[in-house]
Amino acid sequence: MRADPTGSGGGAVESVADLVPGTGPETELERAVWRDPVLLAGLAWGKPRRGHPEGSVATHVKDLLEAIDRWGETGKRRNELRLIALVHDSLKYRVSNWRPKTGENHHAMRARRYAERYTDDERLLATIELHDRPYNLWKRPPRGTFDERRLSRMLDRIPDLELFVRFLELDGSTEGKNPEPIRRFKEELAARELWAGG
Repeated sequence: MRADPTGSGGGAVESVADLVPGTGPETELERAVWRDPVLLAGLAWGKPRRGHPEGSVATHVKDLLEAIDRWGETGKRRNELRLIALVHDSLKYRVSNWRPKTGENHHAMRARRYAERYTDDERLLATIELHDRPYNLWKRPPRGTFDERRLSRMLDRIPDLELFVRFLELDGSTEGKNPEPIRRFKEELAARELWAGG
């Protein structure tokens, strides 16, 4: 009998498909993580909370995978978005709540470290690590603005801005997300002549 990776006693979870019904791995990279107990425990974690009224990380990921389908994403970009969606929030359960949620103890950095076991593609890794940074920069006082120095430092670390923005749009498309930070971020990019998209 396989162990329950959630530790909840709710039964064995053997693959992502047990937590995200109706889906299956589409690439070798997805197949590599599909049965990883670390990812499975992370997907099973969560309850309804601010920004994530859907509850578990798996439910959020299901929403993202369905959006990728609805948007008609294909080929390499589809593969990239799917992998990022699977991993980006899946290490929240490993964040130490008694320590500051920054640096190596931030869920996105933990997700990056996890993903580094499977890929060295900096475009994917940077998107996973930095996916919440525009929101965090936007919410700092004065709210709704971006600190020039911090924003520039973040942008210097993003090798594929189109992938990054597309994932922000995807992640921000779900219920409970405030669209304002993404809109303002794209305005900042346009002002820097880094973004001409919608």
